[in-house]
Amino acid sequence: MKKKIIRITTIPGSMGGLLKNQLKFMSKYYDVIGVSSKGEDDRLKQVGIEQGIRVSNVEMTRTISPFKDLKSLYALYKILKVEKPYIVHTHTPKAGTIGMIASRLANVPHRLHTIAGLPLVEATGFKRFILNNVEKLTYSCATKIYPNSFGLKQIILNEKFTDKSKLKVIGNGSSNGIDTSHFDPRIYNDEFKKKLKQELNIADNDFVFIFVGRLVGDKGLNELIEAFDKLNNSYNNTKLILVGGAEKELDPLLNETITKIEANNDIIETGWVSDVRPYLAISDVLTFPSYREGFPNVVMQASAMELACIVSDINGCNEIIQHGSTGYIIPKKDAETLFKTLVSVLSNKELIINMGLKSRENIIKNYEQKVVWEAILNEYNQLK
Repeated sequence: MKKKIIRITTIPGSMGGLLKNQLKFMSKYYDVIGVSSKGEDDRLKQVGIEQGIRVSNVEMTRTISPFKDLKSLYALYKILKVEKPYIVHTHTPKAGTIGMIASRLANVPHRLHTIAGLPLVEATGFKRFILNNVEKLTYSCATKIYPNSFGLKQIILNEKFTDKSKLKVIGNGSSNGIDTSHFDPRIYNDEFKKKLKQELNIADNDFVFIFVGRLVGDKGLNELIEAFDKLNNSYNNTKLILVGGAEKELDPLLNETITKIEANNDIIETGWVSDVRPYLAISDVLTFPSYREGFPNVVMQASAMELACIVSDINGCNEIIQHGSTGYIIPKKDAETLFKTLVSVLSNKELIINMGLKSRENIIKNYEQKVVWEAILNEYNQLK
């Protein structure tokens, strides 16, 4: 009889996207149950069908909401008492807190939490105090903590959130790795790329930068738009594709940034898309000046699609990219250095192409998806 694992995320999009196909893989070896909020149009049910696993709904919010959080905690506790899992493994901040507390109360033997980013690093004052203590509470209830990058592990140690003995980075980092047969530039031929460029009003001689992610301040969008707008004034054969949706309540962009985006026809917004690969396929360089990350899938995806990447000098990003070899690492919140880097790559097209080739080689060698899955499975199998 298979041992039971309950995997928990705050929203079903994380389970079906950030952990895509991992739960299906694990279900060959364990009885896997997915727990998350129901999501729009009952997305959780669809994730269960896609992954071939049972799912159970516990509504969770991404914001601090004590009453709703207590309600979520009780609902999850009841599920755990009925299911009696051998392992509970949580991802995302709120699911981690609710999941680890509920698992501790339910006496689950192995309580595992993966850290894929720390929102608190940009918080200050009383909010930082609250978030620090929530993090400590979460870690105290867990039996193992898995930062998905070595930089995150060091931040956790520096902040003294938990003992070193509880911490481990699995493999080379990343929560799910990359399927390099899926993220492969050879999937798209010249005819396809030409047609998509025409639809987006991109000329053959345009140099295309791309950003993929939530259009929020923490992703460095204010600095990116400032830098690109300045570049575009001097180099009119440049385009910037923004792939992702805006969040107007959590960390909205500055009004001046929004105005620049709306006024510049060379900045192309796609909104949220289910498949980023076509847009990566027609781009020359990924620009990802984020303030904080865990181990960013976007950078791995772009690298697998043979793009050189311009990234912030933050954990995760500076572990995937080798400065001057597979891309450029720049200080975060530095629009001027970002602008200078954008200018420099325009005149080095051949270098950028070679960087992209090396980027894909790096991903295949270190972050191939099945290698990451096997490493996580091995971790489960070692638990006693």
